[in-house]
Amino acid sequence: MSHPPTTAEERFAMIVSVLGGTPGVTWRADDSQAKQRFGAAGLKVGGKIFALVARGRLVVKLPQHRVAALVAAADGERFDPRHDGRLMKEWVAVKPTSQAEWLPLACEALEFVAAKR
Repeated sequence: MSHPPTTAEERFAMIVSVLGGTPGVTWRADDSQAKQRFGAAGLKVGGKIFALVARGRLVVKLPQHRVAALVAAADGERFDPRHDGRLMKEWVAVKPTSQAEWLPLACEALEFVAAKR
């Protein structure tokens, strides 16, 4: 009997297994570049990243108003990939303890990024 995913990596692996077969979606596993360059590892559609795991959180690209709503509801934080206070307007980092479900957020991010192509 399998246990439900508990770590951020396990939860993200489940998202990859669900969305990885979607036409146009590609997945690049974590590698040495990922720690040095934003978007080196994660789910992409049309070559554009839409979801990844960073510092134990799901990070997804969504419209600015959606990011603001998640932040206001305390379900996420604006993403700061450089750790220097420069927050990304269309990216939100969601903690594993958040009430927001990761898979629907990843699906929403996929639709948002695919529509921008």
